Parts: sequence; structure tokens; C-alpha cells
Amino acid sequence: MIPVLNEEESLRELHRQISESAATNDITCEIIFVDDGSRDGSWKIIQDLSEEDDRVFGIRFRKNFGKAAALTAGLNCVRGDYVMTMDADLQDDPAEIPNFFAKLEEGYDVVNGWKQRRLDPWHKVYPSKVFNWMVGRLSGLHLHDHNCGLKLFKAQVGRELTLYGELHRFIPVMAHARGFRVSEVPVHHRARQFGYSKYGVKRFTRG
Repeated sequence: MIPVLNEEESLRELHRQISESAATNDITCEIIFVDDGSRDGSWKIIQDLSEEDDRVFGIRFRKNFGKAAALTAGLNCVRGDYVMTMDADLQDDPAEIPNFFAKLEEGYDVVNGWKQRRLDPWHKVYPSKVFNWMVGRLSGLHLHDHNCGLKLFKAQVGRELTLYGELHRFIPVMAHARGFRVSEVPVHHRARQFGYSKYGVKRFTRG
């Protein structure tokens, strides 16, 4: 499940990488793109992909409602037993997907990614470190990277969570509070190939 905001350059390559990972690891999946009010050609590419690949399903917002709303819309359409979320900018690596399932099979309900070496500018990295420390201190759930977009969780978890505003940042915490078992796995964070972080810019303007 992939929220999309003005990522037309990345979508075809992301689809290719997801398809390759699924084929290599014998994973049956659907690929849900949620266009969160993009103003570029993202929606046209999603439409084209859905015509070319019957695993691809697209949802379109006429305006930008934010990542939490996009994830909620996607969760309402999920038909499988597990949900994997990732960002559309190619910084998350679909080749990591098997590692998440391996950790889930150890008895966890939610597996969160941990970008050990984050390839982002300092003005994104430092606030993230502070955020992770504060969330761990307040919630009792100590993860290195609460806000990592790469997550795997059982569909049951998604059905019990209500996401709005900025609550997508707290999926592991909300699941933990409901008694679900949460863990994390290190992931390879890749440098952004195209453009800039659209969700990030909006977040900073809100403070």
C-alpha cells in the first residue's frame, strides 16, 4: 500500500521492483496506490499500471488530504491477510520485504523498519531522532524509527486503527497500546532519485 503525492518519475520503477521482489520470493500480493491529490502525471501512470497488471489498484483523492487519510483509504480496500506500507519515492527498497515477513513469523503483529543509515539532510534526521526518543519515553515502546514508512502488519491490526491527521506516525504505538506485539528490522535507506519530499515540505510548513 503506497501513498502517492507527485511522484510520477518513481512509480513505474517502484512497480517493477515490487513485482521483482514478489516473484523472487513467491509472494502473492495486490499493489494499492493511493493518489493523495497529485498535480503531476501520477494518476495517469497508476491507471496505466492497473490496466497492465491486474494486481494494481488505484485510489484517487481530488485534493491532498495527507498520508493518514491515504493509508486509511487503502486499508479500507485491503483484501489480504497482511499489509505492507512503503513510500513512493524509491527510498524504501522492496527487496527488504522478505525480512519483514521473517520477523513477523517470529510471533509479531507489526514489524517496523529502522533506517540505520539515513540518507536525508540533517534538518530531517535530527528532528526524527528527537521524535523517536520522545515517543519511546512517553509510550514505553522503544523503536529506533517510529516514522519509517516501510511497515508490515497483520490486516487485523489495520482494521483496529483509526488514522487521521498525523496519526500515521504512531501506527506502532497505537498497535502496542492495543496489545499487539511490535518489533523492528534494519532496512537499507536509499537516496531519493527524483525531486524532493512532498509530504515532508507540507509537514514543515505546519510546524
